[in-house]
Amino acid sequence: MNVAENFAALGLVLPPPPAPKGVYKPLMIVDKFVYVSGHGPVLPDGSLLHGKAGQDVNADGAKLAAQQVGLTILSTLVAQLGSLNRIKRVIKILGMVNATPEFGTHPHVINGCSELFVKIWGQENGVGVRSAVGMGSLPDNITVEIEAIFELSD
Repeated sequence: MNVAENFAALGLVLPPPPAPKGVYKPLMIVDKFVYVSGHGPVLPDGSLLHGKAGQDVNADGAKLAAQQVGLTILSTLVAQLGSLNRIKRVIKILGMVNATPEFGTHPHVINGCSELFVKIWGQENGVGVRSAVGMGSLPDNITVEIEAIFELSD
């Protein structure tokens, strides 16, 4: 199966691609790389998931928010590139978790996005380098923000 078929087999729904809320582009292509701006957890109805991990949301709830961010990134890729088949592999993910100072399972949270990408691109192409960090706050009190870099297919 190709990448778009892998996604379709999951039965997940893409949210609408978010419009920029500032002076930036949702993604930029440089050479064979696609740089995706930070995305939040947009739901299919266009609303956002909110809450601070360790206070309003537990680790598993925040992990689901990270998966939703992954879906939001996929939505932007489809809207801007026409198909997920244009992406060869994941290069890097930077995951930021809106968390209390005591919260310590940021990697577990960002696995929500990473595991989604593995299901779509496979173990070889779906796992890139990654950072998972905590933030004192995120825009609109969203639970997770993620930016990513992908390699385009030849």
